[in-house]
Amino acid sequence: MSKAVFIPAPAYKESPVEEMATRAAEFRNMMQNRRTVREFSDRLVPRELIEECLRTAGTAPNGANMQPWHFVVVNDPAMKHEIRIAAEKEESEFYRHKAPPEWLDALAPLGTNEDKPFLDIAPYPIEVLALKEGRKLRPLGE
Repeated sequence: MSKAVFIPAPAYKESPVEEMATRAAEFRNMMQNRRTVREFSDRLVPRELIEECLRTAGTAPNGANMQPWHFVVVNDPAMKHEIRIAAEKEESEFYRHKAPPEWLDALAPLGTNEDKPFLDIAPYPIEVLALKEGRKLRPLGE
């Protein structure tokens, strides 16, 4: 087994502690304002914006720097509908057999259920696939 060669982070510049503390607090405040969206728009988003976001997501650090994920942007209506059918089947199983009562109680005020019409409506649903069991692609979380 060969010895790993470590490459220093390019152009790394350590910031002063005060600046790091300010940036960390700003980031936490921004993250505390995020919310789950339960309504979806059919408004198109420029494909270039989607691609740029996915390029960023694909660089997330991970074990052995393998990036074991693939992103699939779906815009074919028939494929989006197939994904919806599969998602609703899985969600139905969750709501009817897998979710503990306290989880269902917490979800009840939100009105969520297995119906996922937004998967037909969204201009670009993004499927996240992970490499598991060698090189076989599987939906993330499976």
